[in-house]
Amino acid sequence: MHKYVIMGPQGSGKGTQAGMLARGFGLVHISVGDIFRWHVQNRTKLGTRVQRYMNEGRLVPDEMVAEIVKWRLEIHDWRHGFVLDGFPRNAAQTEFFLENYDIDAVIAIELPEPIAIERIQSRRLCSSCGLDYNLIQLRPHVPSICDNCGGRLVTRADDTPEAIRTRLAEYREKTQPILDLLSEKELIVRVDGTPTPPDVVQAEIRRRLGLGKAGTDASEPKPLAEVTR
Repeated sequence: MHKYVIMGPQGSGKGTQAGMLARGFGLVHISVGDIFRWHVQNRTKLGTRVQRYMNEGRLVPDEMVAEIVKWRLEIHDWRHGFVLDGFPRNAAQTEFFLENYDIDAVIAIELPEPIAIERIQSRRLCSSCGLDYNLIQLRPHVPSICDNCGGRLVTRADDTPEAIRTRLAEYREKTQPILDLLSEKELIVRVDGTPTPPDVVQAEIRRRLGLGKAGTDASEPKPLAEVTR
């Protein structure tokens, strides 16, 4: 069983890397951001609260994130392990998490801020099905049209330059104490997120983790709708 946490600023591609690692080794990718987006798109009470924070360019409060992660991990559908994306968010949560889940490693994807801003501003979201695109790495076949459903692609409401800088600054402020703590415990694996092809970054992650060839019995993760009811 492998249990990993993946960290990195917005634009670092940590969600993509977590998904690739999960598919390759039969792990469950637990993305806090995906869970929150599901609630926003389905207009739940939680989604309404999350949308308010997003529109203001602020991160969702740590307490709300901790509650969601605790609930998600208690489902125990991660027979071969998991890759947790978007948690922990502060030193106290980090201590608690390490005591309860015996993490193998924390993957820290590093990315200079100018490149992060450029990548974030290139993001597009399908207004109908919610599929993510990136005009640098994942372009639609027809400009502004979703390949999946034909919906219109839009810029996320929280991807204004001011909101992006606010989130990146907040991320740096909150993340540094966590990285310091994890460094003391020798759990951090640092990876350069600058290369554009995701495969290059993924290969480096697997090399740094000492992982061999991906398994052939990798299971598909449970649909998000099944774990958010």
